[in-house]
Amino acid sequence: MKFANMRKNVRIMKFKLVHKHTLIYGHLCNDKTEPLGDFVVDWDSPRSEDVVLRKTCNSGEELAVTTALLGEETIEDDDRLPREALMKVCIKKPGLSSILQFDCGVFSKGEDGIEFNIRHAHYLPSTSSLGSSLYRGPLFSTLDPQLQDELKQYLVTKGIGKSLTNFLLLHLHKKEQNQYENWLEKLKAYIAQGQETDS
Repeated sequence: MKFANMRKNVRIMKFKLVHKHTLIYGHLCNDKTEPLGDFVVDWDSPRSEDVVLRKTCNSGEELAVTTALLGEETIEDDDRLPREALMKVCIKKPGLSSILQFDCGVFSKGEDGIEFNIRHAHYLPSTSSLGSSLYRGPLFSTLDPQLQDELKQYLVTKGIGKSLTNFLLLHLHKKEQNQYENWLEKLKAYIAQGQETDS
């Protein structure tokens, strides 16, 4: 009896999860533009939590975008995705060893779509200084608001726009949903094994 109830609970949890995400995806997937633009997927394993995109501009600049979902669900609104994503954007100019790194948050605004904001902007003299204790710049929120806007617009001109952030956040949530559903199925199958002999 315990196992029958557990299987029923697994089915209910799966249904609720699929229903909630279907409602959200429905009105957020109306963006008909090409979501990745010139970016190509460099890493997207179904078993991992992150996605890496890369792009080389006509100028020779290289961009790498890494995203992953953050923490626990913080939003219980049916119109919004429950978790936000961390998005790191690294820009490297040709002939230079230095890198600009932007740490951003990508989050759902319900029917208003998906937005991103910059939380930190770092200038790194070289790729070898990534893990060092080098000064990386001031807290982004303390910068002049006009400079904050200009840096965000700089990212938009590099292709970090609404269609890309929509794609990334939706893709990460769908990926997590698939991982969760697979986990539920494995749990159900494991519990069902040998169940008849135990009852």
